[in-house]
Amino acid sequence: MSKRRRFLQTMAGLPAMSGLSAAATAPARDYFRELGLRPFINAAGTYTVLTASLMPPEVMEAMQYASRHFVHLNKLQDAVGARIASLLGAEAAMVTSGAAGAMTIGTAACLTGTDQEKIRRIPDLTGMKNEVLIQKSHRFGYDHAVRACGVRMVEVESEEELERAAGPQTAMMLFFNDAEPRGRIDAAGWVRLGRKLGIPTFNDAAADTPPVIRLTEYNKLGFDLVCFSGGKAIRGPQSAGILMGRKDLIQAARLNTSPNSDTISRGMKVNKEEMLGMLVALELFLKRDHAADRRSWDQQVETILRAVREIPTVTHEVNVPLIANNTPHLKLRWDRNAVKISPPEVRAQLLDGEPSIEVTPSTNEKELVVTVWMLQPGEAEIVGKRIAALLNAAR
Repeated sequence: MSKRRRFLQTMAGLPAMSGLSAAATAPARDYFRELGLRPFINAAGTYTVLTASLMPPEVMEAMQYASRHFVHLNKLQDAVGARIASLLGAEAAMVTSGAAGAMTIGTAACLTGTDQEKIRRIPDLTGMKNEVLIQKSHRFGYDHAVRACGVRMVEVESEEELERAAGPQTAMMLFFNDAEPRGRIDAAGWVRLGRKLGIPTFNDAAADTPPVIRLTEYNKLGFDLVCFSGGKAIRGPQSAGILMGRKDLIQAARLNTSPNSDTISRGMKVNKEEMLGMLVALELFLKRDHAADRRSWDQQVETILRAVREIPTVTHEVNVPLIANNTPHLKLRWDRNAVKISPPEVRAQLLDGEPSIEVTPSTNEKELVVTVWMLQPGEAEIVGKRIAALLNAAR
């Protein structure tokens, strides 16, 4: 066996070390190229379809560590959940299969408690509570994760409507955090009504950090259950998430999912690598200098703007969404009579070019929309130059 081969095999068995460059730890095989795929510069954001965020070396090290050991899965979930709960000021917590998985098992918990017969019967809710209250303006595609439990969504708009709709069949009140400005009942009002009526309240805050304070504020506000995506800003495994809240509901949620076999969420497994990786990612995220992150994002936006600012008719706006994806979104516009290319055409050519660059799917005929929070060092310069080159070529 050659010395080089022995060296590579030895290195493959060692954990990745924080601070090593991607090039220094790159595998011998270019797997994506073998599969006919091209990675891209992510100027779009943490969209699941774009594989969300990149995990830090420390997270990968934790996952590699877990991959080399056997452990009792329930005991690991106990320990990791307790650590997460202490970090976030929650009564209890667990790692889930993303925020959507958290919504399914959280709903199941409100339906079944710890009743094993009910757990086995979901989604057959015969003789069980079967309704979830939600504001009409809060309906969204991800509430399918709730409906998977067999419930009927009951839409309300005002506090008076909610109190009239609540009854013996009401199992839960679902709040979509990003939609708070669109509803007539705010988060505090939702919690107050839930307590008044004795109905558990669930806040889906999947994409709603940064800012970091949101990881704790909804617990403090009094929601019975809160979920976050693990693979977005927190930069844990994309397929992981966090569910936290009342101890009895977290206990019931765990009974409704893997490794328990006859459950609605048996297929929504979370492995030991994801549990440990999620914990380490959260620890890192809580320790980050978030003010420095904001300054860095502003600098990256300015870097892109410097490249396009002198192109005739180009104007811009920097928008920071109020709740979900609360980071700078750079919106570029231009006069199509002067620059004869549309924003969707620019997006397509950025993706097809070298290197490939993806911008946000919210790009439309009026504006090209770019985010910077997933850019790696030096990539803002590349994005700015490529956009400028395409716009200049179309003059």
